[in-house]
Amino acid sequence: MTDDDRDTFAAEYVLGTLDAQERIEAQALAAADPGFAAAVDRWERRLGELNVLVAPVEPPPELLGRVKARIAAAGGTAAPGQTTAAAPAAGARSAEVIDLTRRLGRWRTATVVSGAIAASIVALAVTRDIRPDLMPATLQPPVRVVEKPVEIIRTVEVPAPRPAQYVAVLQKDAASPAFLLSVDLDRGTFTVRTVGAERQAGKSYELWLVSDRFPAPRSLGLIGDSGFTVEPRLASYDPATINSATYAVSLEPQGGSPTGAPTGPVLYAGKLVQATPPEPPARTP
Repeated sequence: MTDDDRDTFAAEYVLGTLDAQERIEAQALAAADPGFAAAVDRWERRLGELNVLVAPVEPPPELLGRVKARIAAAGGTAAPGQTTAAAPAAGARSAEVIDLTRRLGRWRTATVVSGAIAASIVALAVTRDIRPDLMPATLQPPVRVVEKPVEIIRTVEVPAPRPAQYVAVLQKDAASPAFLLSVDLDRGTFTVRTVGAERQAGKSYELWLVSDRFPAPRSLGLIGDSGFTVEPRLASYDPATINSATYAVSLEPQGGSPTGAPTGPVLYAGKLVQATPPEPPARTP
């Protein structure tokens, strides 16, 4: 059996045009031959897609009786319980005639199946394009949504140039740095880092801003016992005052000066210096 014969045989099996003996042969072949079984699966998928296009029709209940009666009148296979005339002996035909007859039937079946599939594919394509609402829900083409392109305007945020950093070393002499003061002009905050100053029992270190713009030093608060003290107390001063001022540390009673002015010895002092150059302004493209 050639590949074409096997494919046609599979199509006949799926269509149900084989007789009882041929169906048994086809079932045995499908169980033993994976290639033939795959051909049967392909035909079931092809013809199954066509089957969903046809609405099921329930035959009238008297149709089966009429079919049986006509078969009996024509001398074919009898209805259940009836006897038939003796069939011609199987040896009356030669093997060549039987094989030719079978091939002729398969060629006709293949022609009918191919024509039906071609016509159905054309009808399916036309229906999908013209009247997709007539198709079953599973075969209807997806709804095409045409989106109008939206013009997107992107705003590129150019970071502002970073200001220069200012620091001051608060010390008694060049060899004894006690505190390191750094100032953030944008936020109006300062950070004091304890370097060499030692804590004294019952005493507190207090930071002062000394400027010729004020008649007396201005307190910036106590320097905490931790390694770093961060305070926002420079926010009320303008950058010129902050840059030109002298920063001093006095030793006060526990909790700070009781008068609002330095009462203990001023141990450390220093002025701000620019530690880093400001970033150049960003160039526009």
